[in-house]
Amino acid sequence: MSRFSTPLSDVPAAFAAPALAGQEVFRGALEALSRPGRIVRIAAELQAPSGVQRAAAALALALLDQDTQLWLSPSLADPAAAAYFRFHTGCVLAPAPERADFALVAARELPPLAAFAPGTDEFPHRSATLIIEVQSLVAAVGAASGWTLSGPGMQAPIGLRVGGLGAPFVREWAQNHRRFPRGVDAYLTCGDSLCGLPRTTRMEA
Repeated sequence: MSRFSTPLSDVPAAFAAPALAGQEVFRGALEALSRPGRIVRIAAELQAPSGVQRAAAALALALLDQDTQLWLSPSLADPAAAAYFRFHTGCVLAPAPERADFALVAARELPPLAAFAPGTDEFPHRSATLIIEVQSLVAAVGAASGWTLSGPGMQAPIGLRVGGLGAPFVREWAQNHRRFPRGVDAYLTCGDSLCGLPRTTRMEA
């Protein structure tokens, strides 16, 4: 008996060229996290499950493997999407945010950041990485235009406008930043674009 509730014949193909595309997306993910706030476009050809953004699906395909647990927020956790990520990456679905190595979350459904594993002082890499689907993601000029990001990887503060994440997220991110070396890292995605938010990044609104 199959362990998938969705027939494998109904699972969409992932990357058109899995090895090359996976490497390309992984490089983009590293660039985004090393240069916080910089918007990176995902050009790799892929089919994403219904309701999941292309950049979010591509990140998950590049980052997940059989040793990771993925938590899907409610609107993204339909059987077809779950089967897609389990089949193409070998990951296990986490039953709750605190059990997740990675989380794929719609911004409107984002739990408090403190709900996710922050790692420990000895093993900070054992923290969760969040892939947050937002409504819009635009580079901004001037602090009045949205968030102002600063910290390692930025020669000067960077402006960013993000649709779907408001003041509560900014306050929680400040708390996450103060927990360093513990804390979560995040990617924000919109369509085929993404940017990275490592825990070392300071955020003001």
